Amino acid sequence: MSEAYKKFLIPPPKIAPSILSADFRKLGEEVKKVEKAGADMIHFDIMDGHFVPNISFGPMVVKALRSEVSIPFLVHLMVEDPERILEQTIDAGADIVLFHIEASPHSWRILESIKKRGVKAGIALNPATPLSTIKYILHELDMVLLMTVSPGFGGQKFIPRMFSKISDLRRLLTVNKLMLDVAIDGGVTLENVEEIMEAGANVIVAGTGIFCQADIEEATMKLKKIANEKYVRIISSQV
Repeated sequence: MSEAYKKFLIPPPKIAPSILSADFRKLGEEVKKVEKAGADMIHFDIMDGHFVPNISFGPMVVKALRSEVSIPFLVHLMVEDPERILEQTIDAGADIVLFHIEASPHSWRILESIKKRGVKAGIALNPATPLSTIKYILHELDMVLLMTVSPGFGGQKFIPRMFSKISDLRRLLTVNKLMLDVAIDGGVTLENVEEIMEAGANVIVAGTGIFCQADIEEATMKLKKIANEKYVRIISSQV
């Protein structure tokens, strides 16, 4: 049992299918399927081709899907100068906006801008970025997302060293008496999700593990079932 769980009750698990791996020819249909299967939120990766090598889509895709489902939209800005599209993203229907600590020297200002709009705010960190970079803004955050693969491409394998980073983050939150969502993004499978949660994460972003499976509803339900059962075991062990 990880030290984080022994000392601090983390939020319940949330499954966040990432549409980057979805079939864009029938995107509306696929997000409805994962919502029906019990997904807790939809994850959007907005990429600009500069901060990361790939270009994905912009806020208009968020807006187009907003009327299709009712679950929260988690929008991950993988862009340089996130302030440039912040208002568009919120206006499109984002419920939670994440931006990279590496992308701007003005993190505090961006967090304030997001929260003034009544939207939840979070920070994302690349695999090699130390947790010390967010030490002084932890109390302003609703979520911290850790990239567990090199950002910009789907279908990669989970970087094993990230297990200790997840644990270190949950420990840091515990010390500061903060019960934040810890999200991980990249390389999630049915085989490693329990270990990911054991390390201290509770928001599971999954792309190919859901949308590239033969039955995306079944894949969503399986992942959610494993996460929920693991959470119950963790909580029970604390009693």
